[in-house]
Order: sequence, then C-alpha cells, then structure tokens
Amino acid sequence: MKKLGFFNKNIPLLYFVFSLGWIMLSEIYINSLDYETRLYEMLQMGKGLFYIIVTTILIYIILKKHEAYKRAEEKEHELLSLINSMPDFVCFKDGEGRWMRVNQFGKDLYHLNSVDYEGKTDAELAELSPFFKDAFLYCVQSDQEAWEGGQLSRCEESFYIPSGELKTFDVIKVPLFYDTGKKRGLVTIGRDVTQLKIAEEMLLRKEKLSVLGELAAGIAHEIRNPLTSIKGFIQLMKETDTSSTSRYDLILSELARINQIVGELLVLSKPQSVSHKRFEVKELVEYVVNLTSHEAVLHNVDFQVGNYVDNLGVKGDINQMIQVFINVFKNSIDAMPNGGIITLKVKQKDDYIVFTIKDTGVGIPKERLEKIGEPFFTLKEKGMGLGLTVSNKIVHEHKGTLTIDSEIGKGTTVTIKIPVNKE
Repeated sequence: MKKLGFFNKNIPLLYFVFSLGWIMLSEIYINSLDYETRLYEMLQMGKGLFYIIVTTILIYIILKKHEAYKRAEEKEHELLSLINSMPDFVCFKDGEGRWMRVNQFGKDLYHLNSVDYEGKTDAELAELSPFFKDAFLYCVQSDQEAWEGGQLSRCEESFYIPSGELKTFDVIKVPLFYDTGKKRGLVTIGRDVTQLKIAEEMLLRKEKLSVLGELAAGIAHEIRNPLTSIKGFIQLMKETDTSSTSRYDLILSELARINQIVGELLVLSKPQSVSHKRFEVKELVEYVVNLTSHEAVLHNVDFQVGNYVDNLGVKGDINQMIQVFINVFKNSIDAMPNGGIITLKVKQKDDYIVFTIKDTGVGIPKERLEKIGEPFFTLKEKGMGLGLTVSNKIVHEHKGTLTIDSEIGKGTTVTIKIPVNKE
C-alpha cells in the first residue's frame, strides 16, 4: 500500500524520468546504427509513434483516476453533509483513541468549534475543556470496554452542559480492527434521549398518581361511611341533651374537620366536579396569611408581603388554591425551626399572575429536590409525602405551573403561575 501511494504521488516525476530516458537511450541506440539500413528508418519513425501511444495511454489513465477521485470526493462530501445534518453525536477515532472527525452536533455539544480537537485523545480534550472533564474521562473508560468487547456495544451516558441541563445519550460504539487484529478505529454514535427520559418519568409519575388516586378514593369512601353515621348520632344526641351543647358543637366541628381532610384525599383520585369561579387574588392572599399567621408566630416566623397587586382575578376553585398556599407556607415554616422570614411577592407577568414564596430555611439538597412532588416522597419525619403531590395536581388543573428552587443554607423559593382572568 505504501509503495502504491508513493507511485501515485510521484507520477509526474516518474513520467519525466521515463520520457527523458526514452528519448536519450533511443537516440543513442538509433545513432549507433547505419543510416542507410531499413531498421534505422523504421526506428526513427516508430520512436515518435511509440512515445505518442504511451503518452496517450498515460493521459487516459490519469483522467480516469481523476474522475474516480472526483466521484469519491463528491460521495465523501455527501456523506459528511448527511452526518453533519444529523441530530445525533457522531465521532470517529483512530486505533489510539485520537479524535479524527466529529460532526457539527458534537462540536456544538462539547463546545469544540474553537478547539483544535483533531489528533487528540479524550484525556487531552479533558484538559482543554475542564467543564466536560468528567464526561471525557468517562469516555476513556467506555471506549476501553468497547475495545475489549470487540463488538458493537450500547450504553447510556449522562452529563451536564453549561446551561445546567442534564443530557442523557443512548450511545453506540463500534470498534474496527485490521485483519491482523490490530485496532483500526472506533465509531461512536450518541442519540439525545433526554426528552424521552423525561417523558418516561412523567408517565411513571402519572401511573403512581393513578394508583394512588384509586387507593385514596377507596380509603375516603370507607372512612366517610362510619363518619356519616357518627355525625348523625351526635346531632341526634345534641337535640335531646341541651345541657352540653358546646361540647356537641366542638365534636361536630372536629368531625367536619375530619371530613374535610378525607375530602382532600379525593383530590388525588379522578377529576371531580369542582366549581371554577372568579375570585380576587387579594382575597386569597389575605385569607392564607391570616390563617397561618398564628402558627408562624409560634415558630418565630415573620411574614413579608410585597409587590401587592390589586384588582386582579383568577378563575378557579378558591378553596383548592387556599389548600395549595397553606401547604407551601407550612412547609416553609417547618423548614425554619429557629425562626426566619417568609416573603410573598405577587406580580403580573404577561397573561399570568406570579406568586413567589421565599423562605430563609435550611434549603433542600439538589438530589432530593428532583424528587419533590412525587407521591410518598417527603423530607419530614412524620409526613406522608402527599402535600406537594396534591398541590401540583391542583395547580395543573388551574392551567398553571409550580416550580421549586432551593439552595442549602440559603432557603427555598416556590413559584406559582396562574393565568389571569380577564373577564
């Protein structure tokens, strides 16, 4: 192969040497003959003819090779255009693990547009791009496993990008070998399955909610049956025994409270017929603050309400929204055992009313923050992990969003967005 490559690269030089040699040697030989012989005349005429024939053949071969080269170049260009337009990561490495070529998606992903990556290993690129150091070093390990396996391998690789998003890729690695068994190259193809993973998690969460809803509906039904009977007998006893009216009122009040708690379980079940009416944001905020202020004082927590918005309405079930805000406020109070401040800000942004509730509590670890809102996941020792699950469902039914941001030692911020009612 090397000899053939040397020959192809030096065709002009070889042709020049051959032509010069042919002219000189043929002239020497012909001049050594007798001018009057028939052979002299034939060689004198045939010399030029032979040179023309050889030259014509060489030119034909060169043109054919040039056409083949152009076709190969066009096919390579088409292939590169196809690879660069793919929404997948495609990378070619040599037998030593050095990057030879990567498509545009890969350059954008690893921010290699201004980096001279060709001929460098993953370990060297890890030093040039510190942000992706862990990702590159993991590639060294997974590449080695692919080489040792000697066949197509498949795995998932996840890493963070500068925007803070966690990307997950379904990666296929194909090791290539020479006939002698020596490493020839490695082809890596990675498909971004981040959105698919998110969809799978959402589907799993919906399945949990569906099962939980059926369970909650069954429990609520079983509790309400005896509760109705108890309430009926208490009311009957109250009518016949007027000496302890206040006690009976207290019992009935607590029974009503139990009935309300049982009703909250039904929020997790199938959609119910709730009455969505317009209500004022001011009414909602004042009610929740007044309701939770007593508990806040007991825990040495202060409320600060800022950026207040008057004359703004929301269409929905005010009782359900009260439940959401009470849940959030109670979580904030529980997160500040030594006291602190809860700041509530309300403002209009585009077609949404944005409620921002910020506390100065202990904060939530990042790994736990991702699971907040899942059924039965809680940070409290005596909690059931249903509060934020119910709140998420209520906000979603009001066509809004609920997001949580937190930092250890600095506190947690809950942002609730609800569409403005323009009627």
